[in-house]
Amino acid sequence: MDPVLLGELLAGLMFFGIIGFLLLGFPVAFTLSGVSLLFGLVGMWFGVFDPSNFGSLANRYIGYMTNEVLVAVPLFIFMGVMLERSKIAEQLLLTMGKLFGNLRGGLGMSVIVVGALLAASTGVVGATVVTMGLISLPAMLRANYDPRLATGVICASGTLGQIIPPSTVLIFMGDMLSGINAQVQMSKGNFAPTPVSVGDLFAGALLPGLLLVGLYLSWTIFKAIFDPESCPATPVPPEEKAHLFREVLTALLPPLMLILAVLGSILGGVATPTEAASVGAVGALVLAALRWRLSFSILRETAIATATITCMVFIILFGAAVFSIVFRLMGGDNLVHEFLSNLPGGTLAAVAVVMFIMFLLGFILDTFEIIFIVIPITAPILLALDVDPVWLGIIVGVNLQTSFLTPPFGFALFYLRGVAPHSVSTAMIYKGVLPFVCLQVLAIAILFMFPEIATWLPKAIYN
Repeated sequence: MDPVLLGELLAGLMFFGIIGFLLLGFPVAFTLSGVSLLFGLVGMWFGVFDPSNFGSLANRYIGYMTNEVLVAVPLFIFMGVMLERSKIAEQLLLTMGKLFGNLRGGLGMSVIVVGALLAASTGVVGATVVTMGLISLPAMLRANYDPRLATGVICASGTLGQIIPPSTVLIFMGDMLSGINAQVQMSKGNFAPTPVSVGDLFAGALLPGLLLVGLYLSWTIFKAIFDPESCPATPVPPEEKAHLFREVLTALLPPLMLILAVLGSILGGVATPTEAASVGAVGALVLAALRWRLSFSILRETAIATATITCMVFIILFGAAVFSIVFRLMGGDNLVHEFLSNLPGGTLAAVAVVMFIMFLLGFILDTFEIIFIVIPITAPILLALDVDPVWLGIIVGVNLQTSFLTPPFGFALFYLRGVAPHSVSTAMIYKGVLPFVCLQVLAIAILFMFPEIATWLPKAIYN
């Protein structure tokens, strides 16, 4: 058999083998590296893979660990966990619930608004969903909300941290797309390629993030108008109205100031994402101290949670590096290039197919697993087809946000299931998120039709 064809066949089998082992429940990081090493040995046996290529792994790992951009990841995680542990998110939820409570669907709208604010100040999906599930779900059920609408609103709003900056997913994608875009441009003879930064993706994600918030609010308003029994009003007692304005200012101003300090410094070019993440981490500590919520036990819990989440993400990244090397050097990238380049419909069809594959993978894989596996394989081909890297990063981010909502392995569903009362069944949660999954797909379609939604702001700020 032709060695090239054999290598491509082994690369394809390796990809589906990894998916199979993940479905069997094996740990992601060890599945990626273990299966890749196994197929690397098979490829070495047939003479289609040179094991000396593994020598580049050490340099790649050191590059990850010394990458200044990626240092922002644990800092942003620390900021988010500290805001959650210091009850700042809880106070924001309770206050906004009172503010919108007089309206039909008001509690649902308050959850969406708070979800967007927490996304812009924390970016930690698990903490946001659990916090809103513990506080808002009981209140919505007591107000006779339809459990399906209540759970859907909480899950969808909690996942906004995947796309609204400072999203850790966008940090990783920005770093990956920057390197891939530079290689593609230099291969075309452009030895001074336009850089793609995390700041570009942060700026590009703002309008799509607001688009999603608008779609969620529109659905809640639609339910309030045409199915008012699913989301009745919860009037605020008169004695509480007198203090409501002060409560709103007290709960809303500190997170908003932190958001402006972090995102404003990045978008304004005053600070790099890592420097802004440092400001955010210190700012979260200051806010916790001002509320008398800062203690050694909370600091210890926050540090442990930050280390756990960071280690989980980076061990998957290391495993994906092994997969990427074996897949590429056995000819897998050529296989993907031929498939995407020969699709009828050209570049948009290629992007649509990649998005559809990512959407399907979202049913069984986590966000980080998908980007570490799929982006290194498909992004070089798509960028070579002149796809805008910022638009690609944003549309991938919106697509990957859906992976938190799609049954059976949507992590937001698991988070909420863990804190929801027994009266709320798993089937209710699954049914509740389906309209929001459709809204996610609608958002992707809108970004396909109007790519300027993602590309206009970065160009306006940085050009």
